[in-house]
Amino acid sequence: METRIPTHPGEVLKEELESRNISQKQFAELINMPRTKLNEILNGKRSVSADFAVMIEAALGINPDLLINMQNRYNMSVARRKPSLLTKLNDIRRACAAL
Repeated sequence: METRIPTHPGEVLKEELESRNISQKQFAELINMPRTKLNEILNGKRSVSADFAVMIEAALGINPDLLINMQNRYNMSVARRKPSLLTKLNDIRRACAAL
């Protein structure tokens, strides 16, 4: 099992906006997105969708595949740490081992 959760792509985007001196409000207006939704993505509370990743490519030139792959790694890591899912996975492994 991984020792740490991979970086959420929103963190990378947040740093990129800061390095370019672009405020969240300004960027949200540029990409026609509610500021609160953008803020949730940048703070790892909302996932990066394919549509959003393509908009980021148009706005900032960041490869959308990078963002989607980061999101997938993040999602898988979070899923593998859920206690309820871990219990279910162990039950499935036991049942399948008995086949």
